[in-house]
Amino acid sequence: MGGMTAEQAMRRALAASVAVHGRTSPNPPVGAVVLDAAGEVVGVGATEPAGGAHAEVVALREAGERARGGTAVVTLEPCAHHGRTPPCTDALRAAGVQAVHIGAADPNPVAAGGAELLRAAGVTVTWSELDVAGGPLRAWLHSVRTGRPHVTWKLAATLDGRSAAADGTSRWITGPEARAEVHEFRSHVDAIVVGTGTARADDPALTARNPDGTDRPHQPLRVVVGHSDLAPGSRLTAPDVLHLRTQSPDDVLKALADRGVVDVLLEGGPRLAGAFVQAGRVDRVLAYLAPALLGAGPAALGAAGVGTIADIRRLQVDTVRVVGADVLVDARPA
Repeated sequence: MGGMTAEQAMRRALAASVAVHGRTSPNPPVGAVVLDAAGEVVGVGATEPAGGAHAEVVALREAGERARGGTAVVTLEPCAHHGRTPPCTDALRAAGVQAVHIGAADPNPVAAGGAELLRAAGVTVTWSELDVAGGPLRAWLHSVRTGRPHVTWKLAATLDGRSAAADGTSRWITGPEARAEVHEFRSHVDAIVVGTGTARADDPALTARNPDGTDRPHQPLRVVVGHSDLAPGSRLTAPDVLHLRTQSPDDVLKALADRGVVDVLLEGGPRLAGAFVQAGRVDRVLAYLAPALLGAGPAALGAAGVGTIADIRRLQVDTVRVVGADVLVDARPA
């Protein structure tokens, strides 16, 4: 059998990074594959939790001497600095790989430069044509460029934009397939944020659960935002829930960044979402739209600082797909 191409190996490396997405912050979720000289996979690795080995090192350990003369395929440019662990560029050179295929450049000025260092050492460096930056690395790359966590606002609404009925009931607007996707998404983020209004009205658990109701292995930090107290016995008065008594999106994001949070899922409600939109702090919108009409009830988004059509917040749609009976629109600020 023939060996694997570098781009095929990059897809394998991306899959490895997906498996650890949500478990590596503040480090990036990186995947790596080592091919021997014949193009056969001899090592696969992904970033270990903070303080552990980087993806390249994990893959090289598995490959051992078979890495010599081979190719390392890695979703993020190998680091060239000494942090908690030695530079990955040193490990790659010591392993004797003759080529490195990279998915995304490292925007961190402290760690960048790995590609040039490898070239200077006689290693062939190539870049992937795949959209690696749009995968598990998206939030981490954003945090490095902006200095703040990446925020995804998830909403579930009817086609007329209602997130609940006139009496406040909202279970369930979307179907089980959409809800299962949301739990999968939760299992890959660092934190889930809701306002005190939603916490009081719905008493949500904000956990990542399997379809049978059991908890997934990775649980994000649960965060409540607002000055109001929650009722005693509320599920979000637990000791492991962070209650930030502020209405400022930037204060929220700074407090989370100080805790090593990179990837944030904003789940509501309309008032908090409006504040984040008005502050320009929503980086991605996941809108699950049910083919249903309510005609009255709370809107999915509250006041967002738009008083005239000239100030409308336009979005660029990345994908639209059907999820069960619902439609998912995945978009970002234009």
